[in-house]
Amino acid sequence: MEFLTGRFLGNIAINMKKYDAVREVIEELGIDYNELENAEKDPGLGNGGLGRLAACFLDSLSTLQYPAYGCGIRYHYGIFEQRIENGYQVEKPDNWLENGDIWGVKRQEYAVEIKFGGRVTPVRKPDGNFKFIAENYQSVMAVPYDYPIPGYGTNTVNTLRLWDSAAKNSFDLQSFNKGDYSKSLEEQNLASTLTEVLYPADEFISGKELRLKQQYFFISATLQRVLNRFSEMHSDFNMLPDKVQFQLNDTHPTVAVAELMRLLVDEYNLQWNDAWDITRKVCSYTNHTIMSEALEKWPIELFSRLLPRIYMIVEEINRRFCALLITRFGDDPIKIRNMAIVADGQVRMAYLAIVGSHSVNGVAAIHTEILKNQELRDFYDIYPEKFNNKTNGITQRRWLAHCNPLLSKHITDTIGDTWITDLSKLEGLLPYTEDAVFLDKFMDTKRQNKIVLSNYIMTKTGVSVDPDSIFDIQVKRLHEYKRQLLNVFHILDLYNQLKTNPALDILPRTFIFGAKSAASYRMAKLIIKLINSVADLVNNDKVIDGRIKVLFMENYNVSMAEMLIPAADVSEQISTAGKEASGTGNMKFMLNGALTIGTLDGANVEILEEVGKDNIFIFGLTADEAIKMARDGSYAPWDIYNINHSVRAVLTQLINGVLSPDDHYLFKDLYDALLSGWGGARADEYFVLKDFDSYVKTQKMVNGKYKNKNAWAKSALINVAKSGKFSSDRTIEQYAKEIWDLKKVEIKMQ
Repeated sequence: MEFLTGRFLGNIAINMKKYDAVREVIEELGIDYNELENAEKDPGLGNGGLGRLAACFLDSLSTLQYPAYGCGIRYHYGIFEQRIENGYQVEKPDNWLENGDIWGVKRQEYAVEIKFGGRVTPVRKPDGNFKFIAENYQSVMAVPYDYPIPGYGTNTVNTLRLWDSAAKNSFDLQSFNKGDYSKSLEEQNLASTLTEVLYPADEFISGKELRLKQQYFFISATLQRVLNRFSEMHSDFNMLPDKVQFQLNDTHPTVAVAELMRLLVDEYNLQWNDAWDITRKVCSYTNHTIMSEALEKWPIELFSRLLPRIYMIVEEINRRFCALLITRFGDDPIKIRNMAIVADGQVRMAYLAIVGSHSVNGVAAIHTEILKNQELRDFYDIYPEKFNNKTNGITQRRWLAHCNPLLSKHITDTIGDTWITDLSKLEGLLPYTEDAVFLDKFMDTKRQNKIVLSNYIMTKTGVSVDPDSIFDIQVKRLHEYKRQLLNVFHILDLYNQLKTNPALDILPRTFIFGAKSAASYRMAKLIIKLINSVADLVNNDKVIDGRIKVLFMENYNVSMAEMLIPAADVSEQISTAGKEASGTGNMKFMLNGALTIGTLDGANVEILEEVGKDNIFIFGLTADEAIKMARDGSYAPWDIYNINHSVRAVLTQLINGVLSPDDHYLFKDLYDALLSGWGGARADEYFVLKDFDSYVKTQKMVNGKYKNKNAWAKSALINVAKSGKFSSDRTIEQYAKEIWDLKKVEIKMQ
């Protein structure tokens, strides 16, 4: 569903090894190259790490010369443009196409029809089998737009194929002439609505229906085109697994399992068993979430009405799977209910993906183990051979070469540029951890990046920040499990200490947040308001003399990340242990010389293994501890409130008017959620208060270490040098060899 590509120009120029030449020519024309890059709008085609990971993978596939497509939707308005008004998030349309589409190539010749609703009628064929005919359906045309993804220093240019929708018949004149003006534009309205925005709010049934339509739309379009192309060259569909692999990126595209069965059985006349064997061989599923509530489930009423033939196929897959379960476990209704694809009035998409794929992978070592031993344990018991780990990665072309030219040049001048295609070469920097001259220049590049960011902040917000302060940055999707709230509470605690003791021995620190909340996620949006209220309180209090500053950067996106990450000293990766599947922001900050403060969650565990405990700040509950406390109900937040004065002081500020003088109850729901539970969730579901004391103590260690400039520089350089494991090149090599059996294709130019 997401490809968060960022701007194309700079990255393409770097990968074509023409960046310096392009910049020189542009500036010879009297144009500021940076202004030219900034004129390109970020395509808002993703929400966070999932979409950015997909974009990194495409870059690596091209650089490694693997033939591949990324397939998604050409959203007209993407996620949304975030504005902060009176501290609140306000969503505006993100019209990234308003000045045209420079990079997309429309491929009208590959348009296909997508059908929704109606009814399915079985018709017996001469051979005695049935053909299923769709009637009284609505349809739209899916039209692909192709975007180039060139590899670094190769002739490979893979394709990001984004499907747009168009009406099959743009205007129904007969209906119009009968006075049914609404019906005359029905197809056009459906088509225009379908690809307007990423993740339409789904608290209402109409929003859920649109989301499901979007998913089926781009999956059906992709599969139709792939099979059309295959059948033009081959007649034996048993060859399909040798030619094609579909990697299902989270649960959003897993309707592909049933759609592929529909196409093979209904359109290409394969027998069920043959089609099922092929489907399982070509489909693979990547799980990106540990939280069971985030695994998509569709109401049967909606699913069967919108996709009647697909629902019939899902029911048949489920019937056969349940028969397998009975053979293995006996007639155990609890076991079958827990594992069935269709149960309790819902279609469980993750289970469909697992049953219909030959590979199921997690995206970090700890994440995969949690899937195997807890969330998907029943399936692991049946299909242990399917489960594997592929730790996520990032592309160093964008996240170092492009976004941090100062550090890139310093590294290249020292050890050469082979790190651009082999990130493990950064280990050549390790001998320089004892080189004072190198470390001084290394930290100077950091300061230069901080100056650039400080100037940008002044221009955008009017807030002056000290480039010699510690830049402590948390940028990621706003969700309660990512615990921006824990960060805010630490800031309030520091503020309270400074108010009590202005001589407190802390270094100046600038706290920077960037995040978008889902439009309908009320609690997350309230946290954004809280961050901005704390910023107003702290930044305008002359007593603390600017020793801490708080910034919430509006409309966080890839281009902003490219400015923030090179300037960061501290990388906040503080999710509740056991909740973050992997994270990739942690890798980007690490690569750019920031030190991580984080829990033993996701890829933080593997970062710790790479850099050692002296070069990362780990705090809080482990995943096992958090899971145990959640299960046994032993955690009582009121006990912490009663014992810990700092916690009590911070929580009191949520309700005593300090942060909201005009509405003392503004943050009452946050207060209640932490102490008593809110909206059906248990109290302090994400252990903010439980980890608070450990977090505060670890932040004091951050402050102490930063005072020793040499020790800090050495640790920061070790983080850069040990980033090699976290290249998306390594991840893609593992997918290609261990899941797809994909061979490289070297393109030679005449």
